[in-house]
Parts: sequence; C-alpha cells; structure tokens
Amino acid sequence: MNLLVRPICPGDLTSLERLARSAIPRLTNLPTQRDRLEERIARSTQAFAGEVDAPGDEHYTFVLEDVGRGEVVGTATLRARAGAREAYYTYRRETLIHASQQLDVRREVPILSLSHEVSEATLLCALSLDARYKGTHGESLLRRARLMFVAQYPERFAEILSMAFPGYLDGQDESPFWNSVGRHFFVCDYQEINTLAGVRSKSFIAEVMPQFPLYLALLTPQARAAIGREHPDHEAALIEMRAEGFLRSRHVDLFDAGPVIEAERGRLSSFHRAAWHPVRIRPANALPDAEPAMVANQRLEGFRCVVARYALSPTGQLMLSPEHAEVLGVEEGRAVLAAPLALPGGADGGADGRADTQGPGNDGGEG
Repeated sequence: MNLLVRPICPGDLTSLERLARSAIPRLTNLPTQRDRLEERIARSTQAFAGEVDAPGDEHYTFVLEDVGRGEVVGTATLRARAGAREAYYTYRRETLIHASQQLDVRREVPILSLSHEVSEATLLCALSLDARYKGTHGESLLRRARLMFVAQYPERFAEILSMAFPGYLDGQDESPFWNSVGRHFFVCDYQEINTLAGVRSKSFIAEVMPQFPLYLALLTPQARAAIGREHPDHEAALIEMRAEGFLRSRHVDLFDAGPVIEAERGRLSSFHRAAWHPVRIRPANALPDAEPAMVANQRLEGFRCVVARYALSPTGQLMLSPEHAEVLGVEEGRAVLAAPLALPGGADGGADGRADTQGPGNDGGEG
C-alpha cells in the first residue's frame, strides 16, 4: 500500500466533500457545504505559499493519497493558532472550596468555567479517513505527518499543540452533556447545533452560553459521566496520541464535553526521535528488513510524507526504494526527516477518524 500525505489542492474538492460527509461523528470543523470546502482549500493553499514568521490565522490542510489508486482517502488540518480570528472556547475543570468555620463544614465542589486559554495553541483538527484505511499505517501517517511538518517549520506554530476529541454520544447519537447544559440556551438538539456551528461564525458561543461556572452537582448523572469522555470510535486514536506524548488537560469541549489533550511540542516522540539522513537509493528487494518510519522531504508547498523502512547504511544514509524516492521528490544525497512509526508502549497507529476534530462550537480538534 503506497500512501502519501501532501498539501491539499483544488482538484481534491470532490474527495474532500466525500470525506466530510462520511465523518463519524459529523465534524463541525469539516463542513459538508461545497463553498465552505472550496474556501478551506483556498485558505490552505495561501498558508503554504505565504511567508510566515509567527503563528497566525493560517490553516494547513493535508490529504492522504493512495498513490496506486490515485485516490484521496483522508484529510487532516493544522490551525496555526486556534484563536487567531476569534476566541476558541472550552470549559475548564476547576474546584471551588465552600467552607464555614462556624458550622465546621468544608466542601470541595467541582465546576466547569468558560475559558479561552486554548486560543493560543496550535490545533490538530478536522481529521477524516476512508473506512477502508482504518487500522492501517495510513491512519497513523495521516494523523502524525502533521507533526513532521511542524518539526520542520516551527516558526509557523505555537509551542503548545492541542487536540480536541469528539465527546461521548448515547445510542441515539445525542450528547448527554449538551442535553443537560446547552439545550437550555439554544433550544435545539445536538445534531442541529452541530450543523449550525459548522456553517456559521462561532462568536455566538460566548454570546449565548452561560458565563457563570457550571456546578457539576446540578447536572444530570449522565452529563457528569460524559465529561472528558471520548466518543467510543476514537478511543484508539486517543491512546495513540497519549503514547506520542500528549496529556489530558483540564479543558473539555464546550458542547459535548469531549477531552482536550495538549503537549509542549518538544516533548512529543515524533519530535525528539526524528533525525535527518541523506538518501541512498536502492532497489526495494535489496533493502534490509527494518521497522517502518515516517519519512518527509524538506519542502514547504511540496511537502510529502510516506511510510518507509527505517533502514540505515553503515554511514548513516537512509536507504529508500526508487518508488519512495520518486514520491518524495528526492534524489540520492538529499536529506529527509525520519521518525519511527512505532510509539513507546506499542501504539503505532490505526485508530479513529476524528482525533483531529472536535465537537460543535470549536473549529476543530482531533475530536
């Protein structure tokens, strides 16, 4: 299976529409409206072509291409700064102390407070993958090739990377958290607000959602149980990214209470295990057995990342097949960046479809 991650281009529009429609659950950061997707492609093209020395409102959208089939089978996005255009809202888990010396009472009360702290982070979001490729190396490649891009162009991104995962939904695809909180303010069900958030500005979040803390004791038991709980289809993706080095944060999605994970980029496995190697081209049947690795070229608009063997010559050259060298657009002697595909603890990819996406109201995380 010859798979490649590259920047999206206008010719990928039809494939992007298909991936947006097939995402489970539906992603607010990957709307199904054709004009919004055309805007996304144009915005990404502009981001890759622009000169950037600090993270701003750039959106870098990538696709996973099955080179043999000539078919786009996945997409994922990097938002350079989550709150560059408008604040990126979450709920932050906190604890209030209620105490009375006279009554000899002290209670720790968990609450949720409206927050926009994640606004300064770079967001990995809007990931959707063709079901045929779930559980393959291609899934991990799509999710983590973005880290290889960040590693090469650190000035374009924040020091903190974040991902918001889809929250728990019940058997009727309803969010217990939304039904206990947001529905009282929007008077529409979860799927309706999901659609609304995907086609309109997110500024209505701060305008309508309650500004005061939410006391968890006043929510339904089902809503409390959903806080910080990922959608079942995304459990494996969360495990993979935690093995990469991401940690659960105090933040949860504003609408479905899905978990938000974050990390200092320098602490991630794909960063500190990545190394540059000059290329040595050898026939595929002459390459020694080796563990798979993500291998990326050093181009901006022409960025390419594939899964290949991490086979080094005695002099430290990375041995690539002619096929992989051609896909990457590299010649012998050219340097490539390589990082092991396998992660500490055995997580090596193949998981959900929206570890880069998020619930309605926040323009995308991996959930």
